[in-house]
Amino acid sequence: MNPQSVTTLPTAEESSESLDPIRAMVSACIQCGTCTGSCPNALEMDLTPRKMWRLVILGRLSAVMESKTFILCSDCYTCTLRCPRGLPLTEAMEALKGIAFARKEARHRGSRLFYEKFMETVRRHGRIREMEFMTRYFIAMKSPVAPFRFAPLGLKLMGKGKVELGGGKSGDTPLGALFEKVADLERTPAATFRKEGHQ
Repeated sequence: MNPQSVTTLPTAEESSESLDPIRAMVSACIQCGTCTGSCPNALEMDLTPRKMWRLVILGRLSAVMESKTFILCSDCYTCTLRCPRGLPLTEAMEALKGIAFARKEARHRGSRLFYEKFMETVRRHGRIREMEFMTRYFIAMKSPVAPFRFAPLGLKLMGKGKVELGGGKSGDTPLGALFEKVADLERTPAATFRKEGHQ
């Protein structure tokens, strides 16, 4: 585990308004450690979830962004279900990913590109086409060694028939219109959305 302290007050440079919505989500955290004890990925994290929430509450944006804890969250919702305060911890982890990706943090570049290329493929076809997805990802990574890191897993999946080569057997159902609709809804202020009768 990273022994870095999480008890010091944030400096002016580290404090950021971008953490405010997430701070509001976890401000009632009592630092009981239930989230850490429940997380199946905690042993791989450089900061435990409990320490992560403490940093968020303190407004330590730079320390939070340097961590890989929120990237390793697998959205299993175990922490959210077991939190004695009923805090939306999984949602907060996803919000941290959103901040890191929006800031194009260099430390999380691989994860951001993986997600972006995955969603682009789903948008184009309505499903994941593994070969196209990974090809786009490797090109975006601009790393000649990246394909070799995934080669053993790729060969294993192809041997089990889990990866479609070529065009694939399933028909496409492009989801571009749906993606645009969701983007429009996200841009619509909540008050206007309710006024139009959407509850």
